[in-house]
Amino acid sequence: MIIPSIFVVTGLLALGLILYLAKRSQRSSASLETLTSELRTIDVNAFRNLIDEREDAFLRQRLIPADYRRIHRQRMRAAVDYIACAGRNAGVLIRLAEAARQAGDPAIASTANKLLENALRLRLYSIQTLPRLYLSMVFPRARLAPYVIADTYDTITQQMVTLRRLQNPARGMSAVR
Repeated sequence: MIIPSIFVVTGLLALGLILYLAKRSQRSSASLETLTSELRTIDVNAFRNLIDEREDAFLRQRLIPADYRRIHRQRMRAAVDYIACAGRNAGVLIRLAEAARQAGDPAIASTANKLLENALRLRLYSIQTLPRLYLSMVFPRARLAPYVIADTYDTITQQMVTLRRLQNPARGMSAVR
């Protein structure tokens, strides 16, 4: 009786999260400049350092177990912050890509479609990764590193820059990192 109840509660929470995210993405009717200003900078190299298995192994070897666990929790909390920011940025990029897909220029629409696809993928990765990082805080030996998020974030950053240059060739846009 307990296990089915857990599944029901988990399913309802997941449904609630999906509905919340869907409603949040629909409510935006902001201009492109306003949406662009909502993007937050992420240091992808610092994030990669936080999730690097070699760095973790180095710390495990050099620190006493209590200090290692404390440092590991701090590093995973920082990684959670990076993932949450990447997820928020992905949401903004989804809205920007949806707006850009309506452009009459096929190059802009094509780039927007690629951006949308990768931003959706990043958003899904971030939602899946957060619980794994929290689990890693409790069980430090669990290797749950989300390497794909850093690579996907780099990809959508490049696609966003390309899209903004296509939309406004005279101005361009610097990378969001």
